[in-house]
Amino acid sequence: MITAAQLRAARALLGIDQKALAELSSLSLPTIQRMEASDGVVRGNVDSLMKLIGALDAAGIEVIGERATSSGGGRGVRLKEPSP
Repeated sequence: MITAAQLRAARALLGIDQKALAELSSLSLPTIQRMEASDGVVRGNVDSLMKLIGALDAAGIEVIGERATSSGGGRGVRLKEPSP
């Protein structure tokens, strides 16, 4: 799963706009816009999500899930859980 915030951060790390991500993932610009406007986890059909994750992976982005460790050695970002 990928959140809207992770998607925006991935785009920022790649230095691309929504249109470029749409082209990389073979999705429409409105689809990317809807995904980024989501609240929390990105929703979409499985095919669209697979295309998105595949395009990010091919571009060098590793999506790190909550409480998951990173298998790569590159740089990344992650939000900490808020302190109680």
